[in-house]
Amino acid sequence: MSLALVVAAALFVGVVAYGVLGGADFGTGSYDLTAGGDVEGAEQRTLIDHSIGPVWEANHVWLIYVLVVWWTGFPESFASAMSTLILPMLFALLGIVLRGASFAFRKYSETLAQARFFGVVFAASSVVTPFFLGAVAGAIASGRVPAQGRGDLWSSWLTPTSFFGGVIAVLTCAFLAGVFLTADAQRAGLDSLARKLRRRTVISGVITGVVVFAALVPISRDAPTLTEGLTEQAAPLIVVSALGGLATLWLLVKERYAVARVTAVSAVAAVLFGWGFGQYPWLLVDEVTIEDAAGAEATLVGLIVVVGLAVVIVGPSLYYLFRLTQTEEWSRAEHE
Repeated sequence: MSLALVVAAALFVGVVAYGVLGGADFGTGSYDLTAGGDVEGAEQRTLIDHSIGPVWEANHVWLIYVLVVWWTGFPESFASAMSTLILPMLFALLGIVLRGASFAFRKYSETLAQARFFGVVFAASSVVTPFFLGAVAGAIASGRVPAQGRGDLWSSWLTPTSFFGGVIAVLTCAFLAGVFLTADAQRAGLDSLARKLRRRTVISGVITGVVVFAALVPISRDAPTLTEGLTEQAAPLIVVSALGGLATLWLLVKERYAVARVTAVSAVAAVLFGWGFGQYPWLLVDEVTIEDAAGAEATLVGLIVVVGLAVVIVGPSLYYLFRLTQTEEWSRAEHE
């Protein structure tokens, strides 16, 4: 395995981690937005605040990791992508900033009107951000980003693949968040809320599956290289993802929420890895391969060392943080 491929693999692991952890984080926004009025939605919003409060900033570590590794390891392709897709990237980053600020400000609002305003901004930006990140992925996957120079600022991402990529990202985040919130509600002893969230999550999962299948036709026409990869080398992972999604729905119906989290994460991770395998060996589809886009050998070696150190230093800390938030003591603390 070449140095370029090792760095690309490390890069894509970060993409998958952000897709799963950040996705579950962003998806809570749709549940916050539709929780109901101030009284009927209070319990659900309290659960959301308590569930993501310790981790929402930590999850962005993965986005920073992805951008830094891409920029350092494959600089020319990074420059091309950022210059071509600067608009959806700016919209996504604006959403991240507004989401974080409003999430914090809502807790310290002096009036109910201010709390409502910040709540709406938090929820709306939680939906907008994954949409534009999905649009960026769709533009790259459909070959709209040139290897050198700047592509068109609008037509590069206003395409069927980018649109469905954004919609599927939003729906997948909502489904993943619903699974985690349902498990959190049960662990906190909020059985009525858990059943309510279960129903919504099952509906969300079904809608996500329908949209994914409906998107196959326009995506196959708009991104033939990706489609070929998905139906060939990535096909087993796509099957695993579909089975994981079906298993998650069945486990939710059976109220086995803890296990449903595992299958939901597996389904999302499988489809993300499937995208990576389906796109291989391209870094920018139809434009430049991983090997051709790689930077200097010394830089790649340095990146591999840094990634190894990050696994040793940062990995245990993140694991401990997530482990603490999954204990019954933490889950019940806010509601006792």
